[in-house]
Order: sequence, then C-alpha cells, then structure tokens
Amino acid sequence: MVYADPVPPELAAGSFYQGRTHSLSPDKLQSDYAPVRFERELRIFRRHCRGGDVLDVGCSTGAFLFQLKVRWPNVYSVLGTDLASAALDHAESRGVPVLRRPFLDFDIGERAFDAVTFWAVVEHLFKPKEFLCQAGALLKPGGCCFMLVPNLKSLAVRLLGAKYRYVMPDHLNYFTAQTFKAFASAQRDLRIIEGGSTHFNPLVILQDYRGGADRVPDAERARLLKRTTAWKQTGWLAPVKALYAGVERALGSVNLADNLFLVLRKCPAGA
Repeated sequence: MVYADPVPPELAAGSFYQGRTHSLSPDKLQSDYAPVRFERELRIFRRHCRGGDVLDVGCSTGAFLFQLKVRWPNVYSVLGTDLASAALDHAESRGVPVLRRPFLDFDIGERAFDAVTFWAVVEHLFKPKEFLCQAGALLKPGGCCFMLVPNLKSLAVRLLGAKYRYVMPDHLNYFTAQTFKAFASAQRDLRIIEGGSTHFNPLVILQDYRGGADRVPDAERARLLKRTTAWKQTGWLAPVKALYAGVERALGSVNLADNLFLVLRKCPAGA
C-alpha cells in the first residue's frame, strides 16, 4: 500500500475541501447529473441493495442519491454528507436531504442504514479505518457498505506513473486489489461479498502521456468528463461503445481497470 506521510494539516483536518467549488462548475454538474454518470456504481449497488435507507458519505453535489430518487422513487430513503458546504447546498436544491455533520460524529443510536456508500472517498481519508468502523456501526444487520477507490496497479498507473492525473496531493491512500481487501477484512463485523475492478478512460491515458507531471487543472478534468459523458449518450457511437465496454471488462477481469470496488455486508449480531 502507498500512502502520504506526513499528511498536510489541512488534509488531515478536512479543511482543504470546505472552500472548494470544483464540483459546482457547469461542466462538472452537467456531467454528474447525466443519466450515464453513475451507471457502473448503480449496477453494483442494485445487485445488493434493492431498497431502504441509504447514506452517501462524501456525496458532493448529491448526484448519486439523485439518481436513486429519480430512477426508483419511493424505494430508497436517502441522506448525504460531505465537508463541502457549497456542494451540499446544491444537493439540497435538487431535493437530496443532507446532514451537515462530520461522518465520524454521527450518533450511532440515532439512525441505522441499509447501505453506506463511499464512492471515490476512501483515498482522501486521513483515518480510513475509523470511517469503515463507523460505517459498520451505522449499518443494519445484513446492510451493505460500498467502496470505490483508484487502482494503484491499473493499466493507466503502469503506463503513466506519477504523470497520471489521479496521483494527486489530496489522495492520501492508494490501494491495490490485495491491500484493499486486507483493509476491508480488518473490520470484523463486515464480510466481503463482492469485489472487482471497473472504469477505463483511454483519453485520460492519452492526455496524461502527452502532458507533464503537474496536477491537471480541475477545469480541464471537468471538460473531459463532459465530453466523454456526451459520447456515452450518443446513439450512433454504439459500435464504439460496445468495443470500449469489452476492453473495460477485459481489464477489469485482471484488475487493470482504473478503479477497485468492494461490497461488504454486515454480519448479524453474534455471527
């Protein structure tokens, strides 16, 4: 496992994220709220949680929870939390309930959940084990925790190394498939029920190969996300999308896709 040491105080305390507005740029919002944006996450999620109370940790502008509400109305009761207050304002404006309280300060006896999600969040955490422990405490017996993180041994990282745009100062933890499972297995009341590798963006590899090792500006990342999101929704590109999906599945089968995911289920009391 690779991790930051020392961790800058503003990242350890979370204050780094409170004033950031990248998630509110028009390109980012348009992409995040597009129907195809969370298609992979939703497939994984729906395999294990068909309804109930859902808490999205690091929900940003609330786009994942918005999709749950729109696609399956009256099936899920959703709640989001994040450190970025401006992003939470936008989530509320789209009808997504939020709680403006640090996740580790949640009152365990106040509410239990059928699902807790960490989509691209754990890599940002100074104390990831405490967050996973809190998730386990907040889950109902049989409830599931969903996690997705960048893959340290993805094809992109192997080709680009430090030039890869997701090797960035605010990513404090980098997991391989093995270390991700070891991390999750340390939480004794949660059992891994599914894991894998998903997502692949060849345009990122192309752009980062041509670029330098400096951080890719947020606006540039948002523009690329908007462009690829639009392509996914273009009907005449169906043959290209089918080929792309096949490549992504092939990479995922050998843990070379861009991200790793795990689904953990809370064991019943005494199990």
